[in-house]
Amino acid sequence: MPERKVTVAASSGLHARPAKLFVQAAAKQGTPVRIRVGEGKSVPANSMLGVLSLGATHGAEVTGEAVGPEAEAALDALAGLLAMDLDAGEPAGA
Repeated sequence: MPERKVTVAASSGLHARPAKLFVQAAAKQGTPVRIRVGEGKSVPANSMLGVLSLGATHGAEVTGEAVGPEAEAALDALAGLLAMDLDAGEPAGA
């Protein structure tokens, strides 16, 4: 199963606006993606409650996992979002 590790760049972590943008992008992917913080329990990346429950703060390392033919592309797209400061404004193409 492909995985990507990325550090959360948003100054507020995955809360409120950054979480909403991330969840919306995850929902548009062609394959299910799950994320976790550290070695914690993974949650569906397209679940707002799940993502908020992670408590991912600025600088936290999160790991995304996906299966299927579109897994690599989905992980690349979502890792790219997490590496951006989503508090600064909506990323291009969102």
